[in-house]
Amino acid sequence: MEFNLDDIIKQSKKILLLSHMNPDGDTLGSMCALYSMIYDRFKIKPDMSIVSNIPFNYKFLPNINLAQRYFDNSLVYDLVITLDVAAIDRVRDSKIFFDKSKVTVNFDHHKTNPNYAQYNVVKTDASSCGEVLFDYFKENDWKITKDAAICLYTAIMTDTGNFRFENTSAKAFRAVADLVDIGIQPSVIFKNCYETKTKNLVMFQNYCVNKAVFSDDNKIVYTTVYKKDLEKFSAGDDATDGIAETLRAIDTTEVAFVLKEVENKLTKVSMRSKHIDVAKICEIYGGGGHTYAAGCTIKGNIAEAVTKLTKEIKF
Repeated sequence: MEFNLDDIIKQSKKILLLSHMNPDGDTLGSMCALYSMIYDRFKIKPDMSIVSNIPFNYKFLPNINLAQRYFDNSLVYDLVITLDVAAIDRVRDSKIFFDKSKVTVNFDHHKTNPNYAQYNVVKTDASSCGEVLFDYFKENDWKITKDAAICLYTAIMTDTGNFRFENTSAKAFRAVADLVDIGIQPSVIFKNCYETKTKNLVMFQNYCVNKAVFSDDNKIVYTTVYKKDLEKFSAGDDATDGIAETLRAIDTTEVAFVLKEVENKLTKVSMRSKHIDVAKICEIYGGGGHTYAAGCTIKGNIAEAVTKLTKEIKF
């Protein structure tokens, strides 16, 4: 559906930007980029909602300090915009603001996104939500600020795995080239995102990798994370980010996944693969994502989740 975001914003007094649970560089970078652009263009300061703690390595993002975790549930917004949110339940309790909003907009790139908003800008051929936003700004003559450029570069870089994943396209490179021309410093952003880890995080991730389980001639590899593991290393919810990618990098691996205990009978799963469509597997359990990178939450303990997932993996 065609829409004019300029007109919608001009008619909105209260605006909320939503990121997804367990936020990554794409959702946070996209949210902060849009905040910067709206403030620069309209002199309006949107609220920004996070529903999980901000990972340490993304706290350098311009304006991220303005994001809040808790809001008064009685608030009603004129406009709510989701960024990189594949399914609306991934904003958790903030869904109440989406449901009550006068206008809703959905910027995303996940192929499993069901177009849940009134206005949907979902481009499944884009590397990231950051690239979707970049295209929107360019197509609608929004001059990209330096702060927004830093955020967009972070979004594109992290969702392409520092330009290593299959979603890294010539179009993505052209976008980041434009962002570099604006004056960002890629080396500084890279250092913040990939070379800023606490000792506890490094030790925790090494622990998880070291207890990995291999099966099917080493084609399948997974590791488990229990609450006691997180407590032992004083690790946050985001501490498992990147572990599945590390396991996928093993030469024999076809499918890698991390299973994290949420509750006694609830397991969060992060899947990665080299050739198998793991988004289809995750969709069976109400999740989704990309062809080679997806996630879901399974009702059952970790052992039950392993059994369910391995049955679905077909070589």
